[in-house]
Amino acid sequence: MRLGRVIGRVTLSQAVPSLQGARWLIVSPLGRDDLSARPGAAAVSREPSLVVYDDLGGAPGDLIGFVEGREAAMPFEQPTPVDAINGALISNVYYHPMP
Repeated sequence: MRLGRVIGRVTLSQAVPSLQGARWLIVSPLGRDDLSARPGAAAVSREPSLVVYDDLGGAPGDLIGFVEGREAAMPFEQPTPVDAINGALISNVYYHPMP
């Protein structure tokens, strides 16, 4: 699981039938440097943003935990074309870098 900041939403005009009604978020993945930055620093990391399937109600500005790859499709009963899924809404992160 990786951490990311929600920076927007995606609205689809057409979708695969198994994904109709789904919510999609644009997420900026956070790395070690982003976590150690002071609160209120830039919300967008240097890594490319990605689109994440959301079933938990994430909103712009939220910190989430997301899973990528094959594990992202595991919650669905039928094979579903999903590359990343929101697995957690995170309220606080306490990060202490190693010396």
